[in-house]
Amino acid sequence: MTSALRILVFSILVALCSCQSDEFLYDTFPAGFKWGAATSAYQIEGAWNISGKGESIWDTFVHSDEPHVADGSTGDVACDSYNFFREDVALLKNLGVNFYRFSFSWSRLIPTGDLRDGFSEPGVDYYNGVINELLANNIEPTVTLYHWDLPQGLQDVGGWLNRTVVERFAEYADLAFLLFGDRVKTWYTVNEPWVQAVQGHGWGDYAPGLNQSGILDYQAGHHLLLSHARGWRIYDEKYRNSQGGKIGYTMDSSWLEPKTQTQADIDAAERGMQFKLGWFAHPVYSVDGDYPPIMKEYVARHSAEEGFPQSRLSEFTPEEVAYVRGTFDYFGLNHYTTNLAEYAVYPFAPSYATDAEVFPSFNETWPESSADWLRVVPWGFRKLLNWVKNEYGDIPIFITENGYADFPGTIDDVGRVDYYRSYINEMLKAIKLDGCNVIGYTAWSVIDNFEWAAGYTQRFGLHYVDFSDPARPRTPKSSAALYKQIIADNGFPAPPKNEDKNDL
Repeated sequence: MTSALRILVFSILVALCSCQSDEFLYDTFPAGFKWGAATSAYQIEGAWNISGKGESIWDTFVHSDEPHVADGSTGDVACDSYNFFREDVALLKNLGVNFYRFSFSWSRLIPTGDLRDGFSEPGVDYYNGVINELLANNIEPTVTLYHWDLPQGLQDVGGWLNRTVVERFAEYADLAFLLFGDRVKTWYTVNEPWVQAVQGHGWGDYAPGLNQSGILDYQAGHHLLLSHARGWRIYDEKYRNSQGGKIGYTMDSSWLEPKTQTQADIDAAERGMQFKLGWFAHPVYSVDGDYPPIMKEYVARHSAEEGFPQSRLSEFTPEEVAYVRGTFDYFGLNHYTTNLAEYAVYPFAPSYATDAEVFPSFNETWPESSADWLRVVPWGFRKLLNWVKNEYGDIPIFITENGYADFPGTIDDVGRVDYYRSYINEMLKAIKLDGCNVIGYTAWSVIDNFEWAAGYTQRFGLHYVDFSDPARPRTPKSSAALYKQIIADNGFPAPPKNEDKNDL
């Protein structure tokens, strides 16, 4: 698709929503649509240094003398799901979900991150326990291999900046498929590579805390993509026929809406989509592979202007382009919010923002959450799903995260109730009215947890966790009842004619 055609399609998508004022759609999801909920290892497990587990970059990050977390907290205990995972499975069963998306801690299975140093039997036992408990309750285990907690042993030799991490990830993935693939039939290689690359290596607010934007983030992203492809191909070539599962990976994206209808802002919004979602989707899902052409063009131009002898964006060889392209069974997508995008020229310095020439903002009328980056903009979800369809074709899309942040102590979480109801309904419109091939939805999160740099100041859970109590009791919020009903109804059946729709 040419740049001019992309901009034309993007302009049509921007105009699509009249959906900003569409009425609520009463209908149900297609038969076989899957419902689930998610967590990640570092955010819930605790038990950070027992039973042979090695340190991860997040263990190191939160134990640093520098303040990295808003409330000074850590994930050392978190929800203590290492000990209370059966309670979590009971919550999932009560919701009626089809699957549970969770992650393995790489350093719980391979303490140093390097399989040549051996793996941990207690770690294997723990994940066998979780998987078997899920299956005993008719819940499908869905596993993410990497959710940002790289073993510190690998970080000590360069982490995602060292090409050898690709082979270390391949060995880890191979071990996981071998040990658990008889029961795990849905895999994700990497969660949100953009966050690990940009926030971990460009901005430095996430582990490992490196801040060389426009250089290290591109290097880390390159190796994350190669690692994903390596893991996918190992499964495809070695395990798929005998185990019968599927594998993909998970990208995150907001929708970018032009701040004005000037051509500069329309172009900036589309360019921003390519720099955010296209960066990690285009090499895998596009017909041609490789990074988005507009991203290659802008980074190369800025690099030359800054005196670099070559582009700061890492380059795939032709063989690597072919190796990465097509490594998917579905499109894993995390979505939370929408931003306004406007054209912007930044100070003359290497950075991701400088390269994209996009300034993001919010419309101040959009409802807030407890996270400053998350505003409630349901119609953006539908536009994003249409963008993915138009950009990459009729690929099955799995919503692997979607959720709302509120404040500690909130049980009657009316904000999250409104959020889920409106966002899930926009997803339904994308399926039923626009023909988007969305096959499943994952609520983030099952329980309140350690929310990375925000610590415990932001809560995303369907269930409240009392972190002051060693037993970490879980209490259902109002949103849990809503989500349970949506799952039971497989959507939003039309209410009886004599029932006031506003009461639903």
